[in-house]
Amino acid sequence: MTIKLPKLVATSVVRGSRQEGSHGGVFLVDFENQEIEQLFDMNTSQIDFKGSSGDRGMRGIAFSDEDILIAASDVLFRCDRSLKIKTYSKNHYLDDCHEICQYEQTIFLTSPGFDSLLAFDLETKTYIWGFHLLRQYDQWAGHTFDPRSDNGPLPVNDYHINMVHVDGTGIYLSGLHTNTLLHLNDKMEVSEVCSLPAGVHNARPYRDGVLFNDTESGCVRYDGRDGGKLAFKIVTYDEGDIEPADSDDASVARQGFGRGLCPVGDRFVAGGSSPSTISLYDLETNQTAGSVNLTMDVRSAIHGLDVWPYDD
Repeated sequence: MTIKLPKLVATSVVRGSRQEGSHGGVFLVDFENQEIEQLFDMNTSQIDFKGSSGDRGMRGIAFSDEDILIAASDVLFRCDRSLKIKTYSKNHYLDDCHEICQYEQTIFLTSPGFDSLLAFDLETKTYIWGFHLLRQYDQWAGHTFDPRSDNGPLPVNDYHINMVHVDGTGIYLSGLHTNTLLHLNDKMEVSEVCSLPAGVHNARPYRDGVLFNDTESGCVRYDGRDGGKLAFKIVTYDEGDIEPADSDDASVARQGFGRGLCPVGDRFVAGGSSPSTISLYDLETNQTAGSVNLTMDVRSAIHGLDVWPYDD
């Protein structure tokens, strides 16, 4: 049986504070034909450099018919298939956005700078809903707010919410400091799904378990409810091949930093890491099926990953 390998779209960010050079971009990576195409280069000095991570560039990705939705730190871009920007939408409560997720006619966005989630309506092209995560009396809680008003939360980043996944069972969210995958039901009640290591990215339900980037341990992990566990070591390189060798940004930029994760059907998972590398993991054989490196600059890291949904 011949297995066709996927075509993926990936965003990259630059970790660090230097303003010279590229600020990240959007890439099309065809594993089947072994081709790489850069669709967009965010090479501009008009970038907001604030934020704890020092990252700049494009982040989460989602699709809606012929539109490609891509988030930067404080803005949601709506692009055509050639990555020409059609519209962009900002909101006061969108700060340091990481991942986004499309469900029906809504884009859900993480906003770590406010410990919140936002919802953007694709039909009205407005932000229509917000949820602020709290922990009170050792219990998870939260409240909704209207992102069009001035009555939302104050800027606070206790949990660094970096992941949101939405499906018919509800909203799932997690962050660097939640230490758990959380579920939000239609009554806006927050419950714990499972515990997570500190410092994870991209945690989400997958098959009959949970999938996540165990960034601190340098692994992509799948933990099943049946007790089955898989771990894939994130690719690293000889230190002599890493650029720049004497980076002043070493405190925030290191190789093997795992971020960006997307299922490719029920068998494969694609994961991102730094320096900008995309790896394809086979859950059936428990092996890494392949890896593609875009640059050896350790400051450049994959951020968002998704399967390219178009045939041409």
